[in-house]
Amino acid sequence: MSKIKLIVGLGNPGPSYIETRHNAGQIFVEEIARAFNIPLASNSKFFGISGAGQIHGQDVKLIIPTTFMNKSGQAVAAISNFYKIPLESILVAHDELDFDPGVIKIKQGGGHGGHNGLRDIISAHGNKKDFYRLRIGIGHPGNAKQVSNYVLKKAPAKEHELILATIDEAARHLDKMIKGEWQAAMNQLHSFQAS
Repeated sequence: MSKIKLIVGLGNPGPSYIETRHNAGQIFVEEIARAFNIPLASNSKFFGISGAGQIHGQDVKLIIPTTFMNKSGQAVAAISNFYKIPLESILVAHDELDFDPGVIKIKQGGGHGGHNGLRDIISAHGNKKDFYRLRIGIGHPGNAKQVSNYVLKKAPAKEHELILATIDEAARHLDKMIKGEWQAAMNQLHSFQAS
């Protein structure tokens, strides 16, 4: 099982998008950076805010693309190509419409499920899909036409708390993901339900 060398937090840049549902992945990477004292700084070469440091004894790169969601692949390809990080050593944290707030799951590979950030990362890597995904539940508005507006808004306080609780839980089990102990990580996260 692959060890993680790059963690990507998907979101949109700028103050109007801070803590919106679509920025759940970015919130996760910001929390990891704080927890492990990894400074994040703007890096035009990688089209994002990036950092590098030790997480549970392993060298790990962090990146939050600043290209807007639908161009996330530009940042992920730039940093992974520069450091020669294989796709299966990348963990992409992102918001997931298919799960309610309070639910978080991991998977490797698969399609983009309509998520424009995932779509662009897959496209930027020649349609290869073998990276890991940390899927942070944000719920669904119930109507496909409302999705764009829904993901770009901040969740109500209770839902936001549930989303943050799942991010905290994922951070607690990051050691397993970093070491490639995916089954152990899944066993913990897939049975978790914030309330």
